[in-house]
Amino acid sequence: MACNSIDAGMIAKMFLAGARNLEAKKDWINELNVFPVPDGDTGTNMTMTVLSAAEEVAALKDPDMKELARAIASGSLRGARGNSGVILSQLFRGFTKGIEGYKQVTVPVLADAFTKAVETAYKAVMKPKEGTILTVARGGAEKAEELSEEGETDLEVFFREILDHMDYVLSQTPEILPVLAQAGVVDSGGQGLLEVLRGAFDAFLGKETDYEPVQPAVHVQEIAASPQEEADIPFGYCTEFMIMPEKPLPQAEEDALKAYFSSMGDSLVMVADEEVIKVHVHTNDPGLAIQKGLSYGPLSRMKIDNMRLEHQEKLFRTKDTEPEETLPLMPAKDVALIAVCAGRGLSRIFSELGVDYIIEGGQTMNPSTEDMLNAIKHVNADTVFIFPNNKNIIMAANQAKELAEDKRIIVIPTQTVPQGITAAITYVPELSAEENESAMLEEIGHVRTGQITYAVRDTSVNGKEIRQGDYMGIDDTGIVAVSSHKDRTVLETVEAMVDEDTELLSIYYGCETDQKDAQALKEKIQGKYPSIDIELQDGGQPVYYYLLSAE
Repeated sequence: MACNSIDAGMIAKMFLAGARNLEAKKDWINELNVFPVPDGDTGTNMTMTVLSAAEEVAALKDPDMKELARAIASGSLRGARGNSGVILSQLFRGFTKGIEGYKQVTVPVLADAFTKAVETAYKAVMKPKEGTILTVARGGAEKAEELSEEGETDLEVFFREILDHMDYVLSQTPEILPVLAQAGVVDSGGQGLLEVLRGAFDAFLGKETDYEPVQPAVHVQEIAASPQEEADIPFGYCTEFMIMPEKPLPQAEEDALKAYFSSMGDSLVMVADEEVIKVHVHTNDPGLAIQKGLSYGPLSRMKIDNMRLEHQEKLFRTKDTEPEETLPLMPAKDVALIAVCAGRGLSRIFSELGVDYIIEGGQTMNPSTEDMLNAIKHVNADTVFIFPNNKNIIMAANQAKELAEDKRIIVIPTQTVPQGITAAITYVPELSAEENESAMLEEIGHVRTGQITYAVRDTSVNGKEIRQGDYMGIDDTGIVAVSSHKDRTVLETVEAMVDEDTELLSIYYGCETDQKDAQALKEKIQGKYPSIDIELQDGGQPVYYYLLSAE
């Protein structure tokens, strides 16, 4: 029998099922990241965004449509992380505006809600890019409108045809964005959106899923990890792989290899036989472990999990389990500065430059809109400057700006930490907010940034063949250097960044880089560029061995 309408109870059930399906697929979606860097987090960001709303929905008892719409919109807006999460929250926001006034929703109502969702999301993005989640969402909205105009009333047919069409649109994203075609992937955000809708459709059909249900917050408290437990994770990456050695290892060599892996982390499990060596180790440098393994033979079944990030996700899912311990208000002031960064050294640098509050986060942990709002409240200032310091955090900062009340929020769109440092240096208390904003925008435009990390998978990007474990140099234009030698990669990246006008090169070494190695590298660069002033500082940042800034 055809179903022509659904109520708030069914929509809540569908939303929770969509959240569960996305959560189950998040690691796969993370792997669709175009660049093979160890911080592909689209799936994680979208999951944490939808789980924030799912907790509010799961806590409702027999909600009406307006209550349900408010829970979905509010929870996702405040929990939004990363560009993909912010766009997803805006899609939810627009969709709920389309249904909140109805007790029962039908095909015409849903078609209108899909259209509102897309319109809201496009408006939230300053420069919408096609071939992304926006394109996939628009394809679904256009199909919904088409079906509604044709007089379709059966919701099962309606949902199925929309999903099929969105799947097709997703498959075409590599045709729209060549970088997707080069990497051999579809858009990760679009895939995430499709998984939410697939889970929702399963619930509509009455299918039972085996995903762990999203429980109301009160039930999660019992298994929540404490903040102290995160400090007890000295080695953040659970690294596993298998080595197929070219020949069996003598016992002495096997012992030496085991000692090497032990020296770089903990929780080592290494089992060797004549044909394969299985390795499991917790380390802060998975790339180094992989490189060592490659020296003995080909690798297979490689897996790297960020344990600190997974721990943060657990904390995020339980943050509403008890009354929130709000940050105490700082003494009231006219202007305050907030910066986002990861690493004790970088935090110290920002504090010394007069930044009032540091939001811990960055490449591997994008702070949420709620994190921004809490920081804004904490600094207790009439005017607040925010330095996101990551292009994937700017949208969350702008969303916090829209939600903040009785405050003047100025988001300086710093895409990198060096840009944020320059913005903080530029701030002059005697100038007006408008004058400082103008000066900061001008100065960050002169900063060129380089980042040195490692590849987590084989791929080809812009004509560069990249192998898992290679070191990569990334500047403002993309990947500019790839090699199996870290220092060589840094030197090639510096060469791509500097020109005859460069006067200063700042080098921030990360938590996985030894100070002596960093000093030796600085001397190499100084020898090649004697006319440039070079500063070396301990950034302590994760994931990136070096951050470079040329001015």
